[in-house]
Amino acid sequence: MYQVTFSEQSLKELEKLPKLQQLAVIEPLSNLTERQLNHPEEPLGAFRRSGKSVYRLRSGEHRIYFERKGGTLNTLCILHKNTLTDFIFRTKLPISEEQLVEQHSSFWKYLETLKH
Repeated sequence: MYQVTFSEQSLKELEKLPKLQQLAVIEPLSNLTERQLNHPEEPLGAFRRSGKSVYRLRSGEHRIYFERKGGTLNTLCILHKNTLTDFIFRTKLPISEEQLVEQHSSFWKYLETLKH
């Protein structure tokens, strides 16, 4: 069993959810085994970014991105599935942490202003 730490963005995303749903989202993360991390299979995936191994875990309507450092799993971010930010992160396009924290609705509002 691993110790799990949460980034500021991850905590903000979890705080948006009711307590029981928070537990449901993080439960698959807390139950990961060494074997699963060494041989990722759905709902777990892995990719390399900036020379580091990053894991993606599907958990219901959310995606948890994290790194493994010894006996600790450090969450980088928790994103709702089918969002632009999740797509960008998943497809490894360059993105800053500030962009991850931005509200999704602001992006769509910006697109609406371009139509006028």
